[in-house]
Amino acid sequence: MATPRRLAVAAGVCYLVTHVTSIAALALYGPVLTDPGWITGAGPDTPILLGALLEVLLAIAIIGTACTLFPVVSRHGRASAAGYLGLRTLEAAVITVGVVSLLAVTTLRRQPPAGADDGALRTVGRALVAVHDWTFLLGPDFVLGANTFVLAWILYRSRLVPRFIAVLGMVGGPLVFASAVAVLFGCYGQLSVWGALSAVPVFAWELALAFRLIVRGFSTPADPGVAPAPDDADAAAAVPAG
Repeated sequence: MATPRRLAVAAGVCYLVTHVTSIAALALYGPVLTDPGWITGAGPDTPILLGALLEVLLAIAIIGTACTLFPVVSRHGRASAAGYLGLRTLEAAVITVGVVSLLAVTTLRRQPPAGADDGALRTVGRALVAVHDWTFLLGPDFVLGANTFVLAWILYRSRLVPRFIAVLGMVGGPLVFASAVAVLFGCYGQLSVWGALSAVPVFAWELALAFRLIVRGFSTPADPGVAPAPDDADAAAAVPAG
């Protein structure tokens, strides 16, 4: 079985992979996301396909973070750890739906239906891009905000990482979730200054957690001031009957 140290390194690497792939994919998607005429235009679609591949890798890395952290954090709260695993998997699934929608735009560009005019293709293309835009809000904002808080809370209670890292997640998760609510109701755009600022704490949390896990691993009871939190089952057993 993998040791906690190896699991920590694997989780840290997965977090770094999520950052690289998500930023690169968004840059590559630029033409299809911003140009309504892309679906009827000429030119290579390789950047879009490469962006889709990177988002597939992103989804795999997201699930990788959950699978590598679960064996360790479940010792400090099985129910919470299972919730994190489920939410992280849901985030990856929502992202994958967005990938499929953009690949569908690429298919229509390569092989437009017989008799379809440019106006109809643009309308369908914008609808598929809108699906991607909504998945970008639901996955990397709503669900990410929830799973970030759950994991940060486990790490804060268990002291598996320094408290300031856990606090970053406990602040960043609700903040990005609240920002998603604001975007949902049209207060500002997701790709706006306010949207970017709301994501800074989560960005800092994931980077700080990744480097901590890769360089130092998890804290242990032998570390100064570290006391492991009780497992859910142990805590339940400690409650007197009646």
